[in-house]
Amino acid sequence: MRMSARIQGMLENQLVNKVTWKIPNALALVGSASGETWNGMTTSWITQLSMEPVLIGIGVENHAVTHRLISEGGSFTVNLWDPDDKRVFVKFSKPAVRQGMTLNDRAVRVGKTGAPVFEDAVAFLDCEVRRAIDFGTHTLFVGEVVDAGIRDDTKRAAAMSDTRMKYGGVKRGGM
Repeated sequence: MRMSARIQGMLENQLVNKVTWKIPNALALVGSASGETWNGMTTSWITQLSMEPVLIGIGVENHAVTHRLISEGGSFTVNLWDPDDKRVFVKFSKPAVRQGMTLNDRAVRVGKTGAPVFEDAVAFLDCEVRRAIDFGTHTLFVGEVVDAGIRDDTKRAAAMSDTRMKYGGVKRGGM
C-alpha cells in the first residue's frame, strides 16, 4: 500500500517522521571533552564520509552540551555498543555526570584526542575534527579517524531498530 499525504502542497509531518525513522541507523555513544568537562551522548546520526583519509560524520544538535564540547575540544569519539545493553542509550539521552574516570557510572579512558572512550564499547573510533558545517538545527562534525579499537569482534553494533527510540524527521516541541 502506497502512503502519500500532502496538506495544501506541503508534506505532512507525521509522514516525514515515519519515513525518516525507517532509515537504518547505528546507535552509539559520542564522547566529547573540553578540558576537564566531559560528556557522553546517544546518537544515531553517524556515517563514514571518506576512505582516504578515513572521515566520520556525526550530526549534533546545535544547543547540545556535546556540540559545545566538540567545538571547543576539536575531537569526538564514536563508541559502538552491544545491542543487548540498550539501557545505556536512555541513560545518555541527557548530559552525563562525570565522576573521576566514569560518565554516568560507565568506565571511560582518555582517547588519543583527549575525548573519552567508553571501556564497555564493542568498538570505538577516535576522531579529530576537520570540519563543522551548520545545517540548521544540527551541525555535521567531520572527524578524521586517528585511533580505533575493537573490544569484542563477535558482537554487532546496536542499531536504532533494536530500541523503541525515534530521532529525526520533523522538529518536534521540546527540542
